[in-house]
Amino acid sequence: MSSQHHHTAISAQGNALGKVYLVGAGPGAADLITVRGAKLLAQAEIVLHDALVEPEMLALCPQAIKVPVGKRCGKLSSAQHFINKRLVDAAKQHRIVVRLKGGDPMLFGRADEEISALRQAGIEVEVVPGITAALAGAASLQQSLSLRGISRSVAFVTLAQASSDQDHSTVASQPIPNPSADTLVYYMGRKDAAKIAQQLIDLKYAHHCDTPVHILEAVSTPRERHRSSTLGQLAQGLADPWFDSSSPALIMVGEALKTEQPEMISTLDEGSSPKIDNGLQDSLIFTNCRRSA
Repeated sequence: MSSQHHHTAISAQGNALGKVYLVGAGPGAADLITVRGAKLLAQAEIVLHDALVEPEMLALCPQAIKVPVGKRCGKLSSAQHFINKRLVDAAKQHRIVVRLKGGDPMLFGRADEEISALRQAGIEVEVVPGITAALAGAASLQQSLSLRGISRSVAFVTLAQASSDQDHSTVASQPIPNPSADTLVYYMGRKDAAKIAQQLIDLKYAHHCDTPVHILEAVSTPRERHRSSTLGQLAQGLADPWFDSSSPALIMVGEALKTEQPEMISTLDEGSSPKIDNGLQDSLIFTNCRRSA
């Protein structure tokens, strides 16, 4: 297994340094983590995890010290420099350190700063990829983000910005990036959903306001919800009351996402089990009685 050590790093004080693994937790469901990631959780002495990591995921590392350090929009969270220091300190005390990050570590996860801090401290780092939420969302919808003759490119976008004084805060006056892909997936866009839609219309990204939009919350978890609408309706703020501020949301835009029923909303069946058995929920129902797989 690639996690085996070929050499042992030594700190300036002469102490052996541990190794840090940046592990992608995937979109939420515990069984959507990679086999390598699950094995590392089972071996870890300490796990520093994001706030959005599901409790079922942390059940994979009962032997480890668990430290919540992640960021959550709108709530108090650990500053990035503090997370970096915690990782360095953990590697000085423990042999196997896991930094468990939602989705994939290398997408909107500030992994570059954590890797840089660890390397500067002489600590070995390995990255274990994970399934990002956009791909899990496409799987849940059973709709491809690409489509022959319609969508040949996909862009993952976030409006979140970070500076030395402010972590991952959306700046209200910030223009959205000029779209250059056929299908757009916005991460952390809940607060700016109407603004995103209006600017896309203003930029003439869409041929018309009927361009399909899918909004997904808490993908792959028992709390997963889905709303299907149009760019024009999103710009009017019609989806704003629907959002759950406690759940991460994806906004997917593009002609490849067109469905037969443009206005469908899914919620979990009251009788569905809260346990995660197969990673994707097969108990979603739609208000128009169209059943999701």
